[in-house]
Amino acid sequence: MAPTAAAPPNVLLIYTDDVGFGDVGCYEGSRTPTPNIDRLAAEGLRFTDAHCSAATCTPSRYALLTGQYAFRKKGTGIASGDAGLVIDPDTVTMADLLKTAGYTTGIVGKWHLGLGEGGNDWNQEVRPNPADLGFDHHFLMPATGDRVPCVYFEDGRVVGLDPDDPIEVSYRKRIDSSPSGKEARDTLRQDWSHGHNSTIVNGVSRIGWMTGGEAARWVDEDMADVFTRQALEFLGAAAGQTRDEGLRKPWFLMFSTHDIHVPRLPHSRFEGASGQGPRGDAMVQADWCVGELLAFLDAKGLNEETLVLFASDNGPVLDDGYRDDANELLGEHDPNGPFRAGKYSRFEGGTRTPFLVRWTGPVAPGTVSEALFGQIDLAATLARAAGVDLPAGACPDSRDALDALLGVDPIGRPHLVHEAGDLALRQGSWKLVPPGNTRVGLGPWGSFTAGEHGALFDLSADPGELSDLAPDEPERLEAMRALLSRIREQPDGGR
Repeated sequence: MAPTAAAPPNVLLIYTDDVGFGDVGCYEGSRTPTPNIDRLAAEGLRFTDAHCSAATCTPSRYALLTGQYAFRKKGTGIASGDAGLVIDPDTVTMADLLKTAGYTTGIVGKWHLGLGEGGNDWNQEVRPNPADLGFDHHFLMPATGDRVPCVYFEDGRVVGLDPDDPIEVSYRKRIDSSPSGKEARDTLRQDWSHGHNSTIVNGVSRIGWMTGGEAARWVDEDMADVFTRQALEFLGAAAGQTRDEGLRKPWFLMFSTHDIHVPRLPHSRFEGASGQGPRGDAMVQADWCVGELLAFLDAKGLNEETLVLFASDNGPVLDDGYRDDANELLGEHDPNGPFRAGKYSRFEGGTRTPFLVRWTGPVAPGTVSEALFGQIDLAATLARAAGVDLPAGACPDSRDALDALLGVDPIGRPHLVHEAGDLALRQGSWKLVPPGNTRVGLGPWGSFTAGEHGALFDLSADPGELSDLAPDEPERLEAMRALLSRIREQPDGGR
């Protein structure tokens, strides 16, 4: 059993974007300097077989917050910039659970789970929003950096909006009469390679059309600084709160970076820091953000009472729509480590990502775990750490994995679903890739086609998923196919 703490811990969840297994210095394949993130590994636990729930961001974030695999709910694919809130407000979320336990809750950074009812009037308060999902405070980018609206969104409203310059957004028809990225390509600060050629904001063309809101539009290079400053303001306020007779009131912050998603436009002070071009420099910038948050915990003496988690929403990608030399300047850096493919793929590189845990005291420093761990379990696991029971029917696919999280359980989950269009399945060291095509490569892509009954790989001997053993293991293949079929039909929380 995992050791118990004297009081529920503060929880700092650092959730990065498109960061692959090998993009962090302490993982195999990396050539990127990330000393602050590596500090978490040195002072805590590094997982080598931890997974997000899907190979793209919206379904991963949905599963993380709800404890329910995204494939169970329609409309959880990659959300457009004007999508309605993907999570139903009556759904019990991770934030709801921690708020029930007395936590002050906040989220800062990328959201990409929709807002409002869809097709929003961004000039008014937009509801529902994260406040309806258990978050006391939110400061967000509504979708992604490559999609309009290119504005910040705080506690239900666009930040810094001039009412005399109203915003309009459309993903259905062109509403912007100014030259688009396709028409004014030679004026762009960063050229596009595919898609990403509609409204130009900050010299970069985006997906979708937007007019107005000039004073509210973000500057990409300042985004990491803005999000970090907002996170520190939340932490400063939350750490200063007290309960009756001065007892500590715990807090939960989900700090969701835009880095290293496209467009990659890190601040000039990080230019050249990685030797890998803008993609690597964006990773160095993300590491700086982590360092600022850890410095706050150091200064306030909060390390022993704060559980810090570092994770990514999906595997890596190189060219994802902009010409930023991600392929050309990669050098010896290997974003997916020893694994195959990355973002958008059902191979391991799509979901096997960095996962670090630091909790001074309960977690032994400098340890490594090979346990199979899924982000789907964080909702139930944090509920246990906070001392709160899951309501009936809540977080149906989420299991209490605190023992694995703290390094006590070396095995972890008996099986884990991996979503990328269709579903793949891990069971122990075995991986089932279903019939049909899945992407290989990191952009540009090729494809792999699994046979009529799927492909089967033994990751203990073949981490790169190169040798299909389905013809040699027919009984195992059918057993895993049957298990995946059962999981498709019913929740898998094990309660």
